[in-house]
Amino acid sequence: MKTLQKQITNTLLMIRPAVFRMNLETVVNNYFQKELNESNDEITKKAQQEFDEFVTKLRKVGVTVIVENDKIEYDTPDSIFPNNWVSFHQNGDVALYPMFAKNRRRERRESVLIRLEEEGFQIHNLIDYTSAEEEEVYLEGTGSMVLDRVNKKAYTALSTRTDEDLVIEFCEDFEYTPVVFNAYQTVEGKRLPIYHTNVLMALGENIAIICLDAIDSKSDKKEIIQNLKQDGKEIIKITEAQMHQFAGNMLQIKGAFDINYMVMSTAAFKSLTEDQIVSIEKSSKILHSELTIIETLGGGSARCMLAEVFLPRA
Repeated sequence: MKTLQKQITNTLLMIRPAVFRMNLETVVNNYFQKELNESNDEITKKAQQEFDEFVTKLRKVGVTVIVENDKIEYDTPDSIFPNNWVSFHQNGDVALYPMFAKNRRRERRESVLIRLEEEGFQIHNLIDYTSAEEEEVYLEGTGSMVLDRVNKKAYTALSTRTDEDLVIEFCEDFEYTPVVFNAYQTVEGKRLPIYHTNVLMALGENIAIICLDAIDSKSDKKEIIQNLKQDGKEIIKITEAQMHQFAGNMLQIKGAFDINYMVMSTAAFKSLTEDQIVSIEKSSKILHSELTIIETLGGGSARCMLAEVFLPRA
């Protein structure tokens, strides 16, 4: 009998940072990153505080959060964003992804997979795309692809960090249909590619939050809307200004008593209109947490920090 696919999970893997700072290797194409005039020690301390408060809020509503501590000796300033290097699937598959920044490749560690097995999860198959780094082509996990796990579609905005051939390879391996498009943000008057799809869109069970203003091609826009409507998603449009407050970087998860939560940063929440909040709350309670330091220096937000665990339990 075919397993019923789930779109959302109640189990998350999060990596607590040992060192946090602006990653100079990623700032070249992540236009969300900004400098802060504080010492690295102070920044790390504040990022850890934001991380810990976020974990506490998630656990309080009944989400299982597996926290793995990063180590100083790895010197991985973006380790807090594990969803870029790994994804976990219901059939026991784990995918490892090729990363654009060389210092981010050190984030991929077997110890994280061993930890999940120790927590009682089964890993049947490792699908490793990382050799693509030798060809300088990349696919940064569920940052690059926003997965509709039920309808088996991979929404993907192409960029330096998201290679179309690799998207197609992933879709063939995992039996997904690629929905590929181009997305842009305005930086100093120029339209430049958005580095990751998950900053402009988020998918829940019956909901899609998306910045359609970032998609300049009418045919791309039409194809995305058709796919979302066909799969019964209510489309909530956000503006480019809201996207810059990380309103596209949300994740729907399952808490205690089967309650759905839409998880986001406080900046994202504050950017939403009353109507948008009402639409989200039709299917989810909203859980938001203060992530200012992480967003400013890391150029990623709540969704980027959460690696969803869909693996079967032993």
